[in-house]
Amino acid sequence: MTTATAFAPEKTQERRSTFWRRFSRNRSGVIAAAYLVLLTAVAFGAPLIAPYDPLEQTLAAINQQPSAAHWLGTDDIGRDILSRMMYGARVSLIAGVASVGLSLLIALPLGLVSGYVKGPLDTVIMRFADAVQTLPALVLALTISAVLGPGLRNATIALAVVFLPTFLRLIRGQVLAVREETYIEASRSIGTPTFDIIRRRVLHNIASPLIVQAAVTMGFALLAEAALSFLGLGVQPPSPSWGRMLASSYTYVYTAGWQIFIPGVAIALTVLALNVLADALRDSLGREIRTA
Repeated sequence: MTTATAFAPEKTQERRSTFWRRFSRNRSGVIAAAYLVLLTAVAFGAPLIAPYDPLEQTLAAINQQPSAAHWLGTDDIGRDILSRMMYGARVSLIAGVASVGLSLLIALPLGLVSGYVKGPLDTVIMRFADAVQTLPALVLALTISAVLGPGLRNATIALAVVFLPTFLRLIRGQVLAVREETYIEASRSIGTPTFDIIRRRVLHNIASPLIVQAAVTMGFALLAEAALSFLGLGVQPPSPSWGRMLASSYTYVYTAGWQIFIPGVAIALTVLALNVLADALRDSLGREIRTA
């Protein structure tokens, strides 16, 4: 057992302690993380805590203002807005996590190979990224969603394609910088297989900027999903979605104006929390060089 291997667990524990110490000092980051944790708990615990069925209609209570019975009021067909907001949060979170996760799943191996191996494959991958980025993001998402058909799954695929070039370029750029480091050259000189170098050296050292970028991109994903649902290409009625609720409430902006602010504020707060969390992660993670 080498010295580097023997002390690897201690180094890992020290890095974790450093991260949590830095992160805990960032009050805005802690508040943002707490909000997102609470939102996730509410979204996935909605069947247990929601006061009403989100699809239940009460025609005698159409467009009621907030009251003790309905804390956020009711919509145009008498459904409880608070319950629909809780269930709609699940859709937004799933769309954000799934689209970013799918995009990373595709971009990570392609970016690693493109940046480390280079050559003709790098040229092909980068030209693909250039081609995708020539199209406006929202137009591309709308086109893919229209071709595949409306629905959360297809909207998620469309967003994953839109985010793919950003992750590809980030990963490739980070790999190009890391592959020239001294410890990478040392690993090559002693005959370490390329796959092991990428997995144990390169991947660990590009993780920090990837995590930060993923948090930022989730905010864009939430906004994009809301836009697609607003335009009728995301979640379909009667399923609740913040974007769909925004579109429905817009019709009654003059007669039930409070309705449009509820999903709008929720979207704004969640995107803000994701961006604040990304800043906190960037400051807390830094760039820890891992050679063991």
